[in-house]
This record gives sequence, structure tokens and C-alpha cells, in this order.
Amino acid sequence: MQKTRFDELVEFPCHFTFKVMGLAKPDLPDAVVAVAQEHAPGDYSPSVKPSSKGNYHSVSIQVKVESQTHIETLYKALADIEDVRYVL
Repeated sequence: MQKTRFDELVEFPCHFTFKVMGLAKPDLPDAVVAVAQEHAPGDYSPSVKPSSKGNYHSVSIQVKVESQTHIETLYKALADIEDVRYVL
């Protein structure tokens, strides 16, 4: 994983928005919420935007994170979802 400086730039805890891009499957938002619930239980309502051709969806979700390690753990867990192509 790339060395980041979130701990120097962000005051924790805070809300952090993850943008997950993956195949346009109906269960993608539920999979993203399930990962968020596993690592940071809460009440989530992700926003979903389809790509111009409709092949991909962008799922944005705001998660309360406690540390840089917490952010990195969520990035990895979200990237491990089968239909996900990118996590920003």
C-alpha cells in the first residue's frame, strides 16, 4: 500500500467519503454497505451514479474513521469486493 499522510493532514475521528467504482450489478451498493458496517458500524445511505454507458456504477459512502490505519483497512476491504474495479 502506498504511504499516505492522512495522520498529518486529517484530524481524527472524522467522516471520510469513499468512492467505489464497480460493475453495474444491483448488489454492489449492498456489498459496499456491508463492508462499511463490518469496519465502522453505522447508518449508511450510499449514493449511486451509473456511468454514461451504464456498464459501471459509482457508489459514494461516507464513513466515520478513527485513524489512518482505519482508512487503509477500509480501502483494502472495499477493493476486495469482487465486482469493484477502483476505490477512490
